[in-house]
Amino acid sequence: MIRTGLYSLICLISCVASAHVGAEEFNAPWKDKTRALVIDAYEQNPIDWDKLVLDKRIVGFIGKASDGMPPPYRCKTKNATEKELCRKTFRNYWLKKELYKTRRTIAKALGLKWGAYHLGRRGDPVSQANHFIDFADPAPDEVIVLDVEHSTGEEWITLREAEQFARHLKHRLDRYPLLYTNNHTAKEIAANAADYPILSRLKLWYARYREDIAGVFPMGNWERYVLWQFSSNVNCNLKNCPYRVPGAPHNIDVNVSNLNAGELRAAWPFDGLLPEKPVTEPTMIAKGETVTIPKILIDQQIYGTAALNRRRTDRGPENSLGSSRTNWNVPNNTEKQWLRCREIADSLHRNGSSLNVLCKRSYGLKTLQ
Repeated sequence: MIRTGLYSLICLISCVASAHVGAEEFNAPWKDKTRALVIDAYEQNPIDWDKLVLDKRIVGFIGKASDGMPPPYRCKTKNATEKELCRKTFRNYWLKKELYKTRRTIAKALGLKWGAYHLGRRGDPVSQANHFIDFADPAPDEVIVLDVEHSTGEEWITLREAEQFARHLKHRLDRYPLLYTNNHTAKEIAANAADYPILSRLKLWYARYREDIAGVFPMGNWERYVLWQFSSNVNCNLKNCPYRVPGAPHNIDVNVSNLNAGELRAAWPFDGLLPEKPVTEPTMIAKGETVTIPKILIDQQIYGTAALNRRRTDRGPENSLGSSRTNWNVPNNTEKQWLRCREIADSLHRNGSSLNVLCKRSYGLKTLQ
């Protein structure tokens, strides 16, 4: 659901200024040596702790805890090969759990903040949440995280399951987790916030491997990220890497905060939900009416926040306010999406003219404009 339309109507100047205020937060912030860093790792990432703590920017360490559901303890098969494989799988699971506990003890003894993440898989989210609590046994001062890798596919936890997972953690631990996810999934959650009232308000650990994410935020209820995973095996190799961590392999996951070391320590473990942005009643506009909206507001308030598809059909010269004449087709296939699109169009069209935005209203195979 789109929740940011009327914010642009309140003050055009402040919306335009927001593209520049805090821009360093969204453009390679790891190059700022005052920004704190957090490392996250799974069991196959070797760590030399004595070397790692030499980097004083590294404040926290988030270790992989549980992954879906635990393997069975009892192997019921009568096949000898399958039984041995079953036993090895459970032994490996137990070793991972012991490694997790050992790393937590070392990290906290060295003065690092600690956290744990659960990799969400398709299946019972309540049982997965219980598994995470049993595995990680998180202390109140430790970050807890739900890792939502993708919103589609048979392998990964669904968004509805993730919502249930977060609710059950709140029931058991009286606090909510951080949400770790990528840009595509974050946009989907933000665009459908009404369907995911908890997930869309969890504090965001954002994964994207590029230097500049200007225009991404605000996105739904997220004004910014809490952590940004900017370096991993996706964009780091022996030749080139955004950031190299002493005592860790080149492909270790590295995350930047928008806080300095002291501020990050004080904010840890990031408990609580984000405030929900208010939603106003939509104003109906005749179907098919074309409204014009400044490009910079479209980028920030629609494309960046609601994950609506954009299609450019014509380009022209641009100035600082984005005055290019571009026709934008915003497809919508539900009544709710159409109303929200029209709400934003109605709210913004008085602020200038640089883009044509057409909201489509679909009924089955028929499209009324």
